[in-house]
Amino acid sequence: MNRYPVWKYAIIVIALLVGVVYTLPNFFGEAPAVQVSSAKSTVKVDDAVLQKVQTALQAASLPTDHLALEGTSVRARFDTPDDQLKAKDVIQRALITDATDPAYIVALNLVSRSPDWLTALGAKPMYLGLDLRGGVHFMLQVDMQAALTKKAESLAGDLRTMLRDKNIRHGGISRDGQTVEVRVRDQATLTAARNLIADQFPDLQASDVPDGSDGFVLRATIKPEALRKVQEQALKQNMTTLHNRINELGVAEPVIQQQGLDRIVVQLPGVQDTAKAKDILGRTATLEVRMVDESSEARSAEMGSGPVPFGTEKYNDRNGQSLIVKKQVVLTGENLTDAQPGFDSQTQEPTVNLTLDAKGSRIFKDVTRENVGKRMAIILFEKGKGEVVTAPVIRSEIGGGRVQISGRMTTVEANDTSLLLRAGSLAAPMEIIEEYTIGPSLGADNINRGIHSVVWGMVAIAVFMCLYYMVFGVISTIALGVNVLLLLAILSMLQATLTLPGIAAMALAIGVAIDSNVLINERIREELRAGASPQAAIQAGYENAWHTILDSNVTTLIAGLALLAFGTGVVRGFAVVHCIGIVTSMFSAVFFSRGLVNLWYGRRKKLKSVSIGQVWKPEGDDHRSVASRGNSN
Repeated sequence: MNRYPVWKYAIIVIALLVGVVYTLPNFFGEAPAVQVSSAKSTVKVDDAVLQKVQTALQAASLPTDHLALEGTSVRARFDTPDDQLKAKDVIQRALITDATDPAYIVALNLVSRSPDWLTALGAKPMYLGLDLRGGVHFMLQVDMQAALTKKAESLAGDLRTMLRDKNIRHGGISRDGQTVEVRVRDQATLTAARNLIADQFPDLQASDVPDGSDGFVLRATIKPEALRKVQEQALKQNMTTLHNRINELGVAEPVIQQQGLDRIVVQLPGVQDTAKAKDILGRTATLEVRMVDESSEARSAEMGSGPVPFGTEKYNDRNGQSLIVKKQVVLTGENLTDAQPGFDSQTQEPTVNLTLDAKGSRIFKDVTRENVGKRMAIILFEKGKGEVVTAPVIRSEIGGGRVQISGRMTTVEANDTSLLLRAGSLAAPMEIIEEYTIGPSLGADNINRGIHSVVWGMVAIAVFMCLYYMVFGVISTIALGVNVLLLLAILSMLQATLTLPGIAAMALAIGVAIDSNVLINERIREELRAGASPQAAIQAGYENAWHTILDSNVTTLIAGLALLAFGTGVVRGFAVVHCIGIVTSMFSAVFFSRGLVNLWYGRRKKLKSVSIGQVWKPEGDDHRSVASRGNSN
């Protein structure tokens, strides 16, 4: 009656093993580390950089616990913060030759002390939020007016180009805020311009007013829905760019989220170098397209044997080779609407496919028609320093606003180049309006207090359950421990971020889990009062309690999913732990505890009593054959 088949016990054993393996990394703590990442979009961190770091540390006699190339950065782990600070200085001297134009970012960080065999199994510790790990918090204000002005200027330029292409004469185009004004002389021209705007510019709505005695002013304003879309896109692009920049700091789980209509909150747990974080967030990148000077004087200047010709400038490409380009800017990043990697349909070589706006398309068509066979350089400017991303040869006239760049690029380089061109700059300027730092000591104190609250809560529950339900209370306490083990394991497997609200949700999960065991134990007591045999009481108790447990947990889970779907920030963190805790509590309180009960009592054919505490009988009850009294077993 009360026996599990072997496969159910196998599931329990596997769940316990997985829980132990994936929970273990959380107990090893974190170690001080130094991280080396790229300070420029065109500089790569590879095995050569790793070798330089290793050589520098060995020369300085600084031993490392762990040194490896992880993703796009090199991380070196040390025993003490003193070694960490010394290593930072040593690495900076080895890698950064020009302090005014650093090619690498050398930042302080914290990494897990988990042994390699756990890491090889994919077992990693949970991420800790800002309130537990310490770090920096920024609130950035996005200049939406600048984004709207930029959109209006782009529309004014596109409208000017379309009117020229359609041969519609006008008396000038000007911009007033988000309104574009077109002056025309007669009613026929006014009608033609109005129809053009209606057909080609769905984001604009036009109205006209008389302009003196012989003319009209056509005012095209951006529609309210288009304004909202511009603001949303500007905020989204800025958040994407911030993600790309913060990746250079190596923050495991940064928090980058929208707050209101024009603000972005950035939280960087574990970051100790606040100045470096502000430097990364404040980076600006702009894109320019210029023609390459291919004269003999320019060739000499590239080789270093002659001066740079008048009207040109010298830049280096990603391989460090010099290139002489003309000062005249053909296009800027404002004319670029998209950049995606792809492959040439004929040669199957990796390419970068660019999409230009109307103004950029017209300029690019004219320039490529006049410079077939010549090279065009795409230069990315960061912190006032320019570097050549690529310099392809113009094969033929390119119209239609779609440009394909190819030539000696790998697939990875094509992906990287398209990313740089697509999200290399902010859609609108931002400024930091709020900033504060939570020190590692305060985070450690929050962790200790949170752990103590959970542990002492479990101890109090365990004492009560063991005294009140005897052996069944011990089994419930073991199931409760398994619930916490599985909850930590799943959070670690999902690489979720644990915050103080998450710890509160964990404490709540403990209460929900033990409530299920209380229901089961009381159901068994009811069956024993009714005169059922111990084996039958156990069977009926678990079956009758299951429906109540399922209903209560499902309704609680629905509330948790609502918090998960509509909540943000700490509310969402609470909801994640809460929902996972409900699932693990149902497994541990019902499936696991039933397995322990079956293992302890199920094989006894002539079981006369169970240890489930005092089974109280109503007054006047004539039943005398009660299966359990006190703590008899």
